[in-house]
Amino acid sequence: MTTTHTTPAPAPTGVDELLALHRADRLLADYPRVRELLAEASGDEPARAGLLLSRLDPAAVTAAHPGVRAVSITVTGHGTLSALTGPLTGELARHGLVSRPRLTDFDSYVFELSDPDSELYASRADLVLCVLDAAVVFDEIPVPWTPADVERTLAAKVALIEQLAARYADLGTGTLVLNTLPLPRAYTAQLVDHRSRARLGGLWREANARLLRIGEAHASVLVLDLDPLLADGIPATEARLNVYAKAHLSAELLAGYAREVAHLARNLVGRTRKVLVLDLDNTLWGGVLGDDGIEGIEIGSGYRGEAFTAFQRVVKQLGAQGILLAAVSKNDAEPVREALRDHPGMTLREADFVRVVANWAPKHENLAELATALNLGVDSFVFVDDSPYECGLVRRELPEVAVIRLDAEPALHPARLLADGWFDTRELTAEDQARTSRYRDELDRRDFLDSFASLDDYLAELGVTVRIAPAAPADLSRVSQLTLRTNQFNLTTDRLQPAAVQTLAADPNVLVLAIHTADRFGANGLVGAILAHRADDVLHVDNMLLSCRVFARGVEQSALSALLRHARDTGAKAVYGTFRPAAKNGKVRDLYPRYGFTPVPTDTATDTDTELLTFRHDLVDIVTVPTHVALTEIFEGEPEQ
Repeated sequence: MTTTHTTPAPAPTGVDELLALHRADRLLADYPRVRELLAEASGDEPARAGLLLSRLDPAAVTAAHPGVRAVSITVTGHGTLSALTGPLTGELARHGLVSRPRLTDFDSYVFELSDPDSELYASRADLVLCVLDAAVVFDEIPVPWTPADVERTLAAKVALIEQLAARYADLGTGTLVLNTLPLPRAYTAQLVDHRSRARLGGLWREANARLLRIGEAHASVLVLDLDPLLADGIPATEARLNVYAKAHLSAELLAGYAREVAHLARNLVGRTRKVLVLDLDNTLWGGVLGDDGIEGIEIGSGYRGEAFTAFQRVVKQLGAQGILLAAVSKNDAEPVREALRDHPGMTLREADFVRVVANWAPKHENLAELATALNLGVDSFVFVDDSPYECGLVRRELPEVAVIRLDAEPALHPARLLADGWFDTRELTAEDQARTSRYRDELDRRDFLDSFASLDDYLAELGVTVRIAPAAPADLSRVSQLTLRTNQFNLTTDRLQPAAVQTLAADPNVLVLAIHTADRFGANGLVGAILAHRADDVLHVDNMLLSCRVFARGVEQSALSALLRHARDTGAKAVYGTFRPAAKNGKVRDLYPRYGFTPVPTDTATDTDTELLTFRHDLVDIVTVPTHVALTEIFEGEPEQ
């Protein structure tokens, strides 16, 4: 008798399922599924997916699926960059975004960035990628050459790039992304003596340091450092493509670059995550606490224990930068608290978390309850677990949660956590660094609320103070961050980069107002902003934003009262406000009518933005400040009240 053994077919990958959708002509209709299908895509999978998705018109995708955001990208540079479009399209799709990157002509970056009439400026792209490589220098080096020759050419090129960045900062409307220059061994090895190689390496790194500092000089310019990607073993170039196709950066490096750009794009549209929720057993420590006991878990010593310690150190570092840490574990609560409090090898302690949830309820239910307690959407969460079952359940029940599935090798946990840059932001603010303590205070406020019979009694004892004043220079990055990250109380969902906010603040006809609050539990910091401009005798409110941490405390009423009175006292005849419906700002749809504004009919013949709703206040009956709020209002040229 002959036994036939058959090898089971491999499970289809997300790209395979994407190809099936393409063949069935379902890519457009099922685009929201793409994020799930590509959630764990790696290697060349995002690039392959991007080649399929690049056939879609972003306008058609956003029209069919309003929750999908389009990001316009223009790519320019020195070499052939066509290999970048597939990875870019695929990486953005992994985060629920859609794009069809546009390439400028070969080696046209100087013209495109210097000429205000170029197609690059005409495109008004959200992101302009100027991709640089070593050939931008060595193409102009004579033969034979010395490090001194490279130094002169390199200095001239960096000076040129600095000028182009300044030009874009003056003329551009989006964000310009530059990068450091890789130095392939093919150049250093041409120098036979080690002293010359060392000199070349030193001056090259000094030039890259100058490039990295360009981002400090211009708010609309960012510089990606390629050295970390190269340090992970990605080749800088591929010799044949470098020579034959003038593609001076390898496909692998372009793929890594595309992933970093996708993280930036996600931040630009307000989709940076805020909360890191971690399992405990075999995630933050080795073993199962309920079975092994506190003495038996692996943490702090032994090769596996040291690996878990290294992971805890990474988590603690993220928490120190404003990422809210929480733990959700199927365990009894008291042993978990004891382990976090008393185990000598533990890096993370209970005080590092805004909440530790240890019970036997389904984890997706615990995540939903935690989101409610923090007054955040589950789309702010990143969930990390080693269990395929738990990860799959959370993905199915809460598809907006970003899920990271760890494997059995704890040494790989940090790389898995950091791979997708879920918490990347363009600039860290003082508000970010204080976020954990402020959310912990918010949980204390909720416990305080539960001790009162009514909301009015709670507010009367809470001691709310509100300060509204022109944003100081140090506040502008935080105001930009509010426009980028606030989704619920955001009246127009217009996303403004720091440079755009700085331009508004410098305009004498524009008000950029910062809203600070505090109460008996402490300061909440800069939690809101109002952007408005004056045209003759009318004040137009362009946007109003408020952090979800301070909802339902009279803050918005107090701020509008101050703004309306200021408009009246400075001679305005009316105030107009606008609201653009979006996926998550429905709770403020009635904000203007609630405080005395009346709807203005839309003229569909002249209004190009048909979704924008306009409201008018005649400044006759102005809403008062709630009695439980102590308001301080300061406007330009006025004494503090």
